[in-house]
Amino acid sequence: MLKRKEFILGAAVGLVFAAAATAGGVIDWPGANAAEASGRLIPSAGAAGLAFAPPQGAPLSFADIFDQVSPAVVQIDVETPIERPRGGVIPIPGFPGFGFQAPETQQPDEGEDAPTAQGAGSGFFISADGFIVTNNHVVANATKITVKLSDGRELPGRLVGRDADTDLAVVKVEGSDFKFVNFEEQAEPRVGDWVIAVGNPFGLGGTATAGIVSARARDIGDGTTPYTDYLQIDAAINRGNSGGPTFDIYGRVIGVNSAIFSPTGGSVGIGFAIPASIAKSVTDRLMSGRAIERGYLGVTITTLSEEQRAGSDLPEGTEGAYVADVTPGGPGERGGLRAGDTVVRLNGRDIKTSTELTRHVGQAAPGDELRLEIYREGRRQDLTIRSGTRPADIQAAQAGEEGANPSPGRPVPPAGEAVEGITVTPLTETLRTRFSIPERVEGLVVTAVAEGSRAARDGYEAGFVILQANGRQVRTVADLRAAVAAARTAGREGLFLLVRTSQGNVPVVLQLSKAE
Repeated sequence: MLKRKEFILGAAVGLVFAAAATAGGVIDWPGANAAEASGRLIPSAGAAGLAFAPPQGAPLSFADIFDQVSPAVVQIDVETPIERPRGGVIPIPGFPGFGFQAPETQQPDEGEDAPTAQGAGSGFFISADGFIVTNNHVVANATKITVKLSDGRELPGRLVGRDADTDLAVVKVEGSDFKFVNFEEQAEPRVGDWVIAVGNPFGLGGTATAGIVSARARDIGDGTTPYTDYLQIDAAINRGNSGGPTFDIYGRVIGVNSAIFSPTGGSVGIGFAIPASIAKSVTDRLMSGRAIERGYLGVTITTLSEEQRAGSDLPEGTEGAYVADVTPGGPGERGGLRAGDTVVRLNGRDIKTSTELTRHVGQAAPGDELRLEIYREGRRQDLTIRSGTRPADIQAAQAGEEGANPSPGRPVPPAGEAVEGITVTPLTETLRTRFSIPERVEGLVVTAVAEGSRAARDGYEAGFVILQANGRQVRTVADLRAAVAAARTAGREGLFLLVRTSQGNVPVVLQLSKAE
């Protein structure tokens, strides 16, 4: 234990050191240069007289930028109808999966107001005459829109137009001389650039948060906005920020806040903004009353996994968009595109993923020529297809002649021959009827799956139809056996198949048993 005087002496020495540090003095240990000896980097203290000055390139404060742009940012309050159930559970808006039990009540009489839910988001003036940019999901299905300005005014808004495929919408309020901001069209934001998000999280108007661009060209994978390469930012975005602007340090709009990634529902520093390059072109068309038209091939596509590429006869390292299905009568089918093709180039640009193909086709105007380079049955081919117009209801268009997705149907007594754990047989009229398989579908139908087999563990079911094996059509059991033998000869562990399921055509790998 320390004696009291030793403790007092130590405390006194500590106070001397603390005083020296507080006074700005430097304690220099004799006999060595600490930085040189350890390789330690000594940060700059900034400009003279500024103890906490930012490093070169960082703003001293965002206050001037916020003062400049905040008058253009608005809060958007909406009312949306709630369908009143006859009993059951009434959902709570904004909290999917939660609700409360509704009593058995009469539906509203004619003329009686239906129940509504209130929601809120953000937006910003893009012109002095009252046009406001926001998110589609903020105003979709709204029966009433109220715009709250930074000066306290509340104005009724009307929906001018919206585009669900980019989650953008334009609202209009009557008036003039509104403060507005502009999209940045020239300079592309870089990863690491400062950003400021302004909006109304949880209804707290005029909130500013700052951060940096964390990444570019993000595909957030929700399938609802296939034409958007998102900016990822770490400025805090929360519920109510949707539709608000993301600014650079010059007060230019570089993005429209749209989504967050969060396990909790609140900000964890991963937010996504629609880039200005996309937002401006879409909102300009909406403001002018023009329809949003995009190119269209009429195909269902996916990106193959490493396992699927290894099981196919594609050249090693080949990337592209795999065509799982072709819409009957669509531009792709008319131009010669088939299920099982892999698109590797479009109009001279490499295609590495299905998302890239979707976005590049969408950028084409209806009627444009689309020059495709594809792999089919191991050979490279060229196709020229004239783009169509993407339908508003893309799911209905893809269903084509078949209507709703088929179901696997009831189990049937196994018929056919067993190949790698699945029993298959050519299609007959009886099997087509039992499994709801359209006439245009050709292949081998799965009638049974061996219990405990790899195929059973991988989810194969009776009613699936094997359309292709290794990119080639199969019509007979002999075709499938030959494909299995070819895969074994090539030293592959699996056989690449295109299979029709209850969810549509899906590329899969049938794992092969080890040869005895």
